[in-house]
Amino acid sequence: MGERWSLDPDRYFDPDATQRRVARELYEGVAGLPIVSPHGHVAPQLFADPNASFGSPAELFIIPDHYVFRMLYSQGISLDDLGVPRAGSSHPDGSGRSGGSGRSEPDGRRIWQTFADNFYLFRGTPSGAWLQHELIEVFCIEDKLSGDSAQVIYDQIEARLAQPAFRPRQLFKAFNIEVLCTTDAASDALDHHQAIRDSGWTGRVLPTFRPDAVVNLDTVGWRGHLDALAKAAGYEITSYARLIQALEERRVYFKRMGAHATDHAAQTAYTSELSSPEAEAIFSRALRAEATADDARLFTGHMLMEMARMSIEDGLVMQLHVGSFRNHNTELFAVYGADKGADIPVAAEFTRNLHPLLNKYGNDSRLSLILFNLDEDTYARELAPLAGHYPAIKIGPPWWFHDSMNGMRRYFDRIMETAGIYNTAGFNDDTRAFASIPARHDVWRRASANWVAGLVVRGVVDRQDGREMVNALAYGLAKRAYKLNEIAS
Repeated sequence: MGERWSLDPDRYFDPDATQRRVARELYEGVAGLPIVSPHGHVAPQLFADPNASFGSPAELFIIPDHYVFRMLYSQGISLDDLGVPRAGSSHPDGSGRSGGSGRSEPDGRRIWQTFADNFYLFRGTPSGAWLQHELIEVFCIEDKLSGDSAQVIYDQIEARLAQPAFRPRQLFKAFNIEVLCTTDAASDALDHHQAIRDSGWTGRVLPTFRPDAVVNLDTVGWRGHLDALAKAAGYEITSYARLIQALEERRVYFKRMGAHATDHAAQTAYTSELSSPEAEAIFSRALRAEATADDARLFTGHMLMEMARMSIEDGLVMQLHVGSFRNHNTELFAVYGADKGADIPVAAEFTRNLHPLLNKYGNDSRLSLILFNLDEDTYARELAPLAGHYPAIKIGPPWWFHDSMNGMRRYFDRIMETAGIYNTAGFNDDTRAFASIPARHDVWRRASANWVAGLVVRGVVDRQDGREMVNALAYGLAKRAYKLNEIAS
């Protein structure tokens, strides 16, 4: 028998007894609310097949989750030893399973043992909190995970994953997910979303339009992505005008398939409007593989302006994620590709960079622009004042490295006094790890309850206002920001 573990019912609440009591009361009022997951990277194919499974415990918890394997990699454990597929060899069903390129299926038990031997590395981290919640609450694991308990726990999880109740669709219902939005390339045919519709299943899984691969000219393999967009559009894209036409048409298709939002990532928030001849000239150089780094910067900044225009016209919410130096580990990227835990934050600036876009569209309430950033220094200095003024702007939740109890507390302290909670977008889990969704939302709901409880005990707001604020943070703000009460037409 291994060492037993459990979750403290008052975890994340303030040690002060009065605040902790109020936080517990506020949390209990929202703990059972449905989960709204308006932005994330869960593969839609998990829900297209009613008999789909997650595979082995390693394929569920480790192989697809860069939050997990980046920590292990930092301690000298190779990604090969963790079963992470090399570039071009990911499993076609979107799971963590390896295959192709002459590589064998991963040894799940060996990978799990390595993970368990090193589980202590996650102590005090958000990933550790999520993993513990998943193991205890979702999989009913009573013994603490360690090297000694690894194989017994592997057997327990494997047995549960074989049960119908642990298939993706069944867990979707068990998790009380009201809506889950995926992230899909502009060229995606959305076949899995169509299969979900055709199956008659009532789970609400919606696509999100992400055109980065074709509008960011410095994307690795840009021409191949453009060709894929051309195939989806049904015509060659030989000019900037044709690109705009294809993107507008694909947005119509995504919206018809239920999309409520677009998603855009850029290292900076730079925006600037080019003339049509200037944009055409840059695009022509890109087609000839002659575009410069400055061309790419100018074109991305211009296309963000165009995406804002399109959002005003078609009503899709626009998300902008800024401040990540992608694929910082060049050697790792060459072997394993993108999204392998090597994206590192950089300093960001919004006030000047967004001025062209906001000067043109920021006063138009038809635009809903949700800003995410990895540079916390901008919270009080720029993001809160911008959102506290422009009708078009909402601030997204603390993102990525700041999706943690401490990150949330810093976010609340720096954002809310200037912007107010109603100029924020609530919470999204932004995860590839489906089973972690309840854990991530639980942390946010506890953090929200604890922060608002601090206002209540200091007499800033009364209990009724506090209850309404926590309900909004846990549920209502996300539905409002992403227009999820509206039916896409």
